[in-house]
Amino acid sequence: MPKKTKARKVTDSEKAWNRRPKPTSYRIEEIPINKTILIVCEGQTEEMYFKSFPVLGLKVDAINLGGQSKLKLVETTEMIQSEEKRDEVWCVFDMDVKRGEAEFSDFDNAIEKAKNLGYKVAYSNDAFELWFYLHFEYTDAENHRTFYYEELGKLLDLNYEKEGKRYDFCQKLYDILEKHLASSQSKAIERARKIYEDRSDLPYHQQNPVTRVFELVEELNRNLRR
Repeated sequence: MPKKTKARKVTDSEKAWNRRPKPTSYRIEEIPINKTILIVCEGQTEEMYFKSFPVLGLKVDAINLGGQSKLKLVETTEMIQSEEKRDEVWCVFDMDVKRGEAEFSDFDNAIEKAKNLGYKVAYSNDAFELWFYLHFEYTDAENHRTFYYEELGKLLDLNYEKEGKRYDFCQKLYDILEKHLASSQSKAIERARKIYEDRSDLPYHQQNPVTRVFELVEELNRNLRR
């Protein structure tokens, strides 16, 4: 006669649907870096904006050098590039028309020096914020930066001159422009290209308004996650 066995209750922890799977080994795919790009800016707004592009296979080193002359920015860029070579170098700065002749000369000479070094220059005249404004509206008027601060404040519902320069806001600016119903990056590129083409034969400091930021944006867009 077979030996009797005691009935055993199967607990939930032992049921098939609740068993822990055994750890399995798997390989994490690494995305190769196909290109490195150095972007040297003169402000936090620019630095954080370019760092926010969701690129893939592209290493972006965006550096904020703070306020200094444009020529000094280019010279510092040369030093940074000599310490670690990148495939492509961009200098990003704008021109404050209020500073007059000294600013005009510095602006023009910096662009020429950067080009002679083989760098690309995403310059704006009068302000980097022109690029943001073009996401919403077209303009070919010679506006001062205070105009863009005021208009962006209305469009984004904030005091742009104060809040728009804060670190936390700069971190979110790319996403804000992407999600705002009235904003269009493709329109901004189209508008920026038009105003540049209309003024490209003028000396750099006389190209107002102009922004060549659209060219850098196009480069970053070629490497976006899809």
